Amino acid sequence: MKTKRQAMILQLIRDNEIETQEELAELLREQGIVVTQATVSRDVKELRLVKIPTGEGHYRYSVPYEPVPGDAVRRARRSFQEYVMDVNYTQNIIIMKTLPGTANAVAAAIDDLRWKEILATVAGDDTILVLTKGDEEVTPTEPVRTILEEFRKLRQSS
Repeated sequence: MKTKRQAMILQLIRDNEIETQEELAELLREQGIVVTQATVSRDVKELRLVKIPTGEGHYRYSVPYEPVPGDAVRRARRSFQEYVMDVNYTQNIIIMKTLPGTANAVAAAIDDLRWKEILATVAGDDTILVLTKGDEEVTPTEPVRTILEEFRKLRQSS
């Protein structure tokens, strides 16, 4: 029931400008889902819904910002050009050196790209480990070569 209710909430906030939890509860009831304001409040928190301005002095519920692919690439390019100092690799791990204090921002930009070849990023203060799909070869695997080439492109000015 909770999964169905939360899916309905997401659908309702996409299709309607809902400003309050009371409005949301009423729309759920119109859909045949019986809820209390406390339940709606918990759902809003669990779904991490945010309020965004409508441009008319009001606010509405929305899902948290999801970067679109073009935005993610622009952000990654800017991060790589400004912060990445060196890129190297060993087997299926890419090691990136960044300016101090910028590794988390660059790793977040990489994560937002959602490249299927990347399993995870781990960021410290000025170093990022990019774990890629691959095998135990000593030479870089195809996913590593692909990612290294994309990282090279991101570092170039366009």
